[in-house]
Amino acid sequence: MIDLAGTVVCVTGGARGIGRATAAELVRRGARVWIGDLDAEEADRTAHEIGARATRLDVTEVSSMAAFLAAATADGPVGMLVNNAGIQLMGPFVDQNIELYHREVAVNLIGVINGMHTFLPGMLDRNHGHIVNVASMAAKVTTPGISVYCATKYAVAALSRAVRAEIASSAVTVSTVMPTAVHTELTAGVALDLLPTRQPEDIAEAIAASASRPRSEITVPRWLAPMGTIEEAVPEPVLRRLKHLATLRRPPGHFDREARKDYLDRIGR
Repeated sequence: MIDLAGTVVCVTGGARGIGRATAAELVRRGARVWIGDLDAEEADRTAHEIGARATRLDVTEVSSMAAFLAAATADGPVGMLVNNAGIQLMGPFVDQNIELYHREVAVNLIGVINGMHTFLPGMLDRNHGHIVNVASMAAKVTTPGISVYCATKYAVAALSRAVRAEIASSAVTVSTVMPTAVHTELTAGVALDLLPTRQPEDIAEAIAASASRPRSEITVPRWLAPMGTIEEAVPEPVLRRLKHLATLRRPPGHFDREARKDYLDRIGR
């Protein structure tokens, strides 16, 4: 359990979306927050606006993650890490550029591995700390059109579960947060008609609350928690039909290219 007042907290991918909302909520609760983001200019702007500090961070690089930790440690030992950075490609699996898929895996999964491997030793030495790995309901419900995204989030959930078991005898905790679709740049141009959606602030609240009430897996909203069991129990042909209906019979990974253009340009597609 972490008392956020005065605690140093690091948030990856903190310049925008869920990361920004989380950093702002943590500052509101009295934490000393450091934002790490590949877009250093936007990270600085966000930090100035919400009362945090910022540095450039490439989560796919171990040396960059180590530098992030070193920078934040100037304010004291890091008590909480939020592994939030992530990107999402959409469309049929065979239509995507394989190098972009490798980038998606690097950011969404390797970034979490780098974060945990860099920050966890100090927390274990102090026997104090909390890590939040931001996954997705895509870790529980496979979704056509975002196949590799689903795979990375499933892997983040499994990684968190395994590490949680390894450190169970310590006072260090690991929570996996699994949001439904959230209204951020990541879902730009995506039709969310029949999905339960949330705002970034809703996810930020769950992440911040996990510091004092660390649960293993946190779905947002909470009533989606059984979806993984349902996914495993329902015959796959039935699931395919239900998912097809839920997307109003649109092709897998369908999105409005014009509405999503800015996001795709930013992640380098």
